[in-house]
Amino acid sequence: MPVPTRRLFWLFAAGLVPAVLVALARLLHWPWDGLGALWAWDGAVAGLAAIDALSRRKLPLHVARRCPDVLSIGRSNPVALELSLSGGEGIAVSLTDDGAPPVPAEGMPVTVRVEPGRPLSLRYHLRPTRRGLWRIGAVWARWPTRLGLWQHQRRFAVEQDARVYPDLQSLRAYDLWLREARDERMTRATRQRGGESEFERLREYTQDDDVRRIDWKATARRPTVIAREYQLERDQNVVFALDLGRWMTADSGGLPQFDRALNAALMLAHVAARNGDQTGLLTFDSDVRTWLPPQGGPGATRRLIRASFDLEPSLAEPDFRAGLAGLRKRLKKRSLVVLFTQVLDGIRKDELVPLLRALQPVHLPVVVMLRDENLEAILQPGMPDSPDAPYVKGAAAHTVSERDRICEELRRAGAIVVHVRPAELTSAVVRRYLEIKARRLL
Repeated sequence: MPVPTRRLFWLFAAGLVPAVLVALARLLHWPWDGLGALWAWDGAVAGLAAIDALSRRKLPLHVARRCPDVLSIGRSNPVALELSLSGGEGIAVSLTDDGAPPVPAEGMPVTVRVEPGRPLSLRYHLRPTRRGLWRIGAVWARWPTRLGLWQHQRRFAVEQDARVYPDLQSLRAYDLWLREARDERMTRATRQRGGESEFERLREYTQDDDVRRIDWKATARRPTVIAREYQLERDQNVVFALDLGRWMTADSGGLPQFDRALNAALMLAHVAARNGDQTGLLTFDSDVRTWLPPQGGPGATRRLIRASFDLEPSLAEPDFRAGLAGLRKRLKKRSLVVLFTQVLDGIRKDELVPLLRALQPVHLPVVVMLRDENLEAILQPGMPDSPDAPYVKGAAAHTVSERDRICEELRRAGAIVVHVRPAELTSAVVRRYLEIKARRLL
């Protein structure tokens, strides 16, 4: 069914002028009666609208959508619409992608002009906000009639299923960076040569090398200075413990905190696998929900992605004892245990501290938590003043200082604590992992 445009409404609205004149004429007993003119105007507009509604009813437009089967959460995933007009004349078409409730289309609706015999490719993006399997909906097209009083619309059934995974684009970007960084200097930086964990080879000394790396015996036998090169220890365990409790459902920059944690964990798992380490996964809320023993190899990261892509945090209170005590029983080899959680009160902190101490000295615990940017913004200068502003700032300051105190107590319990803003999370945990490897703490 055609949809009326503003032009049609304005034509009918123009008929209000003679209607007002007819009303005044009858009210003031004027000799003029314009009722016939009013009926003539409305009849002409109605007839013109009816005739125009029959024009351009069928448009030989063909639409195909090219959308990847796998999308990354929180990222703008490129999508393309292929348009072609098999006959007729060029026309402006307005297009809208239904997407899915948690997978909105960015850059829609959009209006383009399509010419017959000239295929057109239109690019836009889908930006998912939730993981899982979603049905991407149809594409709707609207085009004007000859006089522009109506718009015809048509539904193109191009639906498809798409799996929304954690942020895979960052993993691809990391691989691309590695491929572009294969010169000697970048390769040495990637391997964190400062760690001196395992000897790899001898090579010529460069000006960027530490003097302590010079191998004097090898240098004495050759005409050039020779240096020792080291690589990080391999075949170590890195296990991620992800809290699925209610605090991880909170929004953090447009994504749930659990999704922030999962993206960072998968990126770190990818880096660890690249360094030859084995990665495992444990998720828990009131009980253990997922357990994947540490495993290495090229498919280690894909294994974690498949196991976690449809996980969702619950409103249950997290049971750290069920998660960490169970993890200690399952892990026999010394491991780096990276716990992603939110500890917001003293009760949870008192429950977590003895469990962290129990993990040591067999395992090395790392606790990762996100800062609350909304609370910290309240404490920034320049915030608008109001009668209750001192009380709001006082409460925010108390909460922020309490979280800092909790982090300090966790450090005293022997854990390495990463407490950063959401945008810094992934880079912070990867950097801390490389520091741990370089300093041979594991």
